[in-house]
Amino acid sequence: MMAQYLGIKHQHPGTLVFYRMGDFYELFYEDAEKAARLLDITLTRRGQSAGQPVTMAGVPFHSVETYLARLIRLGESVAICEQVGEVGAGKGPVERKVVRVVTPGTLTDTALLNDKSEALLLAVHQGPRNRLGLAWMAVTQGAMQLAECTGDELEAWVARIGPSELVYSAEVTPAFEARLKDLRMGLPLSLTLRPAFQFDAGLGHRKLLEQLAAVSLGAWDADALSQAHAAAAALLAYAEHTQGRALTHVQALRVQREGELIDLPATTRRNLELVQTLRGDDGPTLFKLLDSCMSGMGSRALKGWLLEPRRDRAEAVARHEAIAALREGPWQALRDRLKGLSDVERITARIALRQVRPRELVGLAQSLEGAGALAPLLQAHQGLLAAIGEDLTPPQGCAVLLSQALLPEPAALVRDGGVIAPGHDAELDELRAIQENADGFLLKLEAQERERTGIANLRVQFNKVHGFYIEVTQGQLDKVPADYRRRQTLKNAERFITPELKAFEDKALSAQERALAREKWLYEQLLDALQPHVPALSRLARALASLDALCALTERSLTLEWSRPVFTREPGIEIVRGRHPVVEARLAETSSGAFIPNDTRLSPRQRMQVITGPNMGGKSTYMRQVALICLLAAMGSYVPAQACRLGPLDAIHTRIGAADDLANAQSTFMLEMTEAAQILHAATPHSLVLMDEIGRGTSTFDGLALASGIAAFLHDRTQAYTLFATHYFELTEFPARHHAAVNWHVSATESGRDVVFLHELQPGPASRSYGIQVARLAGMPAAVVNHARHALAALEEQQAQSREQVDLFAPPPEAPVAVHSAVEAALAALDPDALSPREALDALYQLKKQLQP
Repeated sequence: MMAQYLGIKHQHPGTLVFYRMGDFYELFYEDAEKAARLLDITLTRRGQSAGQPVTMAGVPFHSVETYLARLIRLGESVAICEQVGEVGAGKGPVERKVVRVVTPGTLTDTALLNDKSEALLLAVHQGPRNRLGLAWMAVTQGAMQLAECTGDELEAWVARIGPSELVYSAEVTPAFEARLKDLRMGLPLSLTLRPAFQFDAGLGHRKLLEQLAAVSLGAWDADALSQAHAAAAALLAYAEHTQGRALTHVQALRVQREGELIDLPATTRRNLELVQTLRGDDGPTLFKLLDSCMSGMGSRALKGWLLEPRRDRAEAVARHEAIAALREGPWQALRDRLKGLSDVERITARIALRQVRPRELVGLAQSLEGAGALAPLLQAHQGLLAAIGEDLTPPQGCAVLLSQALLPEPAALVRDGGVIAPGHDAELDELRAIQENADGFLLKLEAQERERTGIANLRVQFNKVHGFYIEVTQGQLDKVPADYRRRQTLKNAERFITPELKAFEDKALSAQERALAREKWLYEQLLDALQPHVPALSRLARALASLDALCALTERSLTLEWSRPVFTREPGIEIVRGRHPVVEARLAETSSGAFIPNDTRLSPRQRMQVITGPNMGGKSTYMRQVALICLLAAMGSYVPAQACRLGPLDAIHTRIGAADDLANAQSTFMLEMTEAAQILHAATPHSLVLMDEIGRGTSTFDGLALASGIAAFLHDRTQAYTLFATHYFELTEFPARHHAAVNWHVSATESGRDVVFLHELQPGPASRSYGIQVARLAGMPAAVVNHARHALAALEEQQAQSREQVDLFAPPPEAPVAVHSAVEAALAALDPDALSPREALDALYQLKKQLQP
């Protein structure tokens, strides 16, 4: 047995092997020690192998998902090794093999997956000339995605894709491998090495054609992506390795190219709290506010729309039109029917992978009936809703097949029996009848034999040692028929068996085992019959997910009183009475008052707003709300504003907040400058840039100088739409020298020594920052507040007495023109290579003479 285990372990190095032994999955040697440490399970020693004690630990098979979930969260991979042979069928241990490998990026089990997010697997190929190929997918979806990028763009692509596991070649350069390992900083990312031969462009091209059942990749404009083909080869090989079979459900391909999506860097996603709060949890985020979907697949589709808005407006406009139609139509009826539907997308993938469970198939059958009821409600609509309605037609015969084959409430697992419906298979019905009617048969046989033999006290019985038998007392042996065969002799009785009873015994004793085997076989036949329906089920799942997401956005637009945005070709952002959606919702939940809306107007003539005002006054909230409104419009949602007109938009960049990155040896200020530099390099005239309190991480003069330089660069060179919040009052002079900038401030008023925040944006610079009043509201000791007031008064007086004023926005002076002396001019005129030794000596004397007074 240990030889068998070691052979299996050799094929899966670096992976924990769960080796099935009866009711437990056992781990041995280093795997056992590691699992005991990670799972807090008992470590034992049992027997010897090669003269050494066997270290082992185990987990019960019926609760294995709990342990797998903990290991996956820790970034581990597990090979599930099952018994596939029959006990006692041959010499040696029962045949075993690895049926699947569970890794962070290839999860398919419902118990291990989050309903609202995907586990993504990404393969990266390092090609020549600093060119990288990317291929990624979720195994539970039917689509693969390809892209190519430069080495410098890798971090941004990985941050946007958000994979759970990254696969790369064992022959990448050490520097590239170090970069990949650096990607794990702050990300739950598992790295997996694969053989270099799997990253083959020709192989990837052939595998893609096979997956898509096509003769060319031209329809997807993917023929020329050779580096991505190499990554796809490794991606498919690894996914097939982990699932133990081909991915027949992956029949769609998408190619992503630079410039197709609105750029949302990792800092933007974090600062705008799109799917996670700044604390890293799933508290009040934009996605959580939007997600009123009825199903997990709808939530996942909605998250994809939010995080991957397209620059092209056609998709967003189609969603706006669909929401407008639903608002006037049957959105509530659709949501009522969507409620309770199963996750058709993941069930379809598990059908293709032959991992689906009976209860999931029953849920699929019910969902197919529900989908059929949805389609008529969309018949009167056009555009996107009409296309969704066409795809909601269930595959013909699929629901009938499932309902006829399965019990309405089957067992959780096929191995438990009780899955296949009565009447579906005559042989199974007979086996079940034997089990269910054994007592009745024995009573009937007993009565029949008493009548036939005339033995009144004859008994038909059963025990586990001798099986079925007919017992006759010693006094009645002369009446025993000739067809009785003696089975056992007792002190006062004899036990017999008849051909009829023997035949029944053979059936009864093996009926349960045979019934289970028959059910497993029938279930496999059912999965075979479902395979042709997989493409249609995948289309149905996408349609259900899209409809669910659209209905959720419709419900949100009505409940939260959002309006439809308008796209224009002219550059600019115009928002009337805009609100921050998450903050407004929180205020409503806590009854903290009404949110104060504000207007925003950005155009080529007014590209930058210099925003001043007190802390807690609402500067950051206002800036974020502008970005969120633009993002919501671009993804196809209604927006929290009275009106919104949005011109072309290619990116949203943010520099907000302050935090150390000590793991990468970056201080608060270094991180601030790094993020600001990235924005200055990446932003374009069609980008929205949020700069909040830039320059605060260093001294006042350094920070002020840098803030003025960054503002000037954004205004003069980048020319992006910029919201520039600052506490440096000196920057309020910026609009006087820059025609496309304007001052705005968030208003506040004083009441005695207190400050009241009005949260209203008004033109012009702020008069004060109210920092000391805010400190008092925060609970600062009175002695500190009084000291600060006196210090502030002294500083203001000192500044008033100073007459010298620095021009922060003057361009740097040109470098001075060098003035050469006569000796320098003579030295510059010499050509050492053209001089003979005598001439060189003479020239040296001449230079020396010129230096003498």
